[in-house]
Amino acid sequence: MSESLKDLAAYLAEKLDGKIGDALLAYGELTITVEPADIVEVAGFLRDDVQCQFVSIIDICGVDYPTRAKRFDVVYHLLSPRQNLRLRLRVRADEDTLVPSLTDVYPGADWFEREAYDMYGILFSGHPDLRRLLTDYGFEGYPLRKDFPLTGFVEVRYDDEVKRVVYEPVSLRQEFRNFDFLSPWEGTDYVLPGDEKAKQ
Repeated sequence: MSESLKDLAAYLAEKLDGKIGDALLAYGELTITVEPADIVEVAGFLRDDVQCQFVSIIDICGVDYPTRAKRFDVVYHLLSPRQNLRLRLRVRADEDTLVPSLTDVYPGADWFEREAYDMYGILFSGHPDLRRLLTDYGFEGYPLRKDFPLTGFVEVRYDDEVKRVVYEPVSLRQEFRNFDFLSPWEGTDYVLPGDEKAKQ
C-alpha cells in the first residue's frame, strides 16, 4: 500500500506542480497540504483524473492549533474505490480566511462544512447554506475550539412550568471531586486474586 501511495504522491507532484505543498506519508496514509485558493481545482483533479478517481468524500473536519497564526487545519478525507486508496487533503486557515466550498465538486461536503463552521467557526465561501448545524439558534461561540470553556456559557433545559426551553447561566451542582487514594473506596491495598502475578 505504501508503494502505491508514494507513486500517487509523485504523480500528484508532477501533475499539480505548484498547486500542492508538502506531501507527507505517515502511518500508511498520504497527507497533502494545499493552499485555500487551490483546494477546488485540486479536489476536481483528484475526482476526475483517471489515475486518481477520488470520487467519494468521507469527511471534512477541523483541527484547532490556537498558538499558530493560521490556527485551523481543514482536513478532507477522500476515497478512491477504483484505486483502493485513501487521501487526506489539508488546508490551513485562520479565523478570517475564507476557504472555498467543495460542494460543487462533492455535493456531500455540504453538511461536513456546516459542521466545521458550527464547531470551529471556519468560514467557507460559496457554500449554498452556511449556518449552524448541531448547536442551537442563539448559541454563541464554537465548542470545539480549544479556548472554549469546558462548562460552556449557558445551560439549556426544558422548564415544565413555563412549557418551553429555558437558557440559564451555567451552575455546577456538585463540587469537583477530590480523590483520596488512601481511602478504601478509591482502591485496595491488598492483592486481589490473580493480581499477584502482575506485581512480580
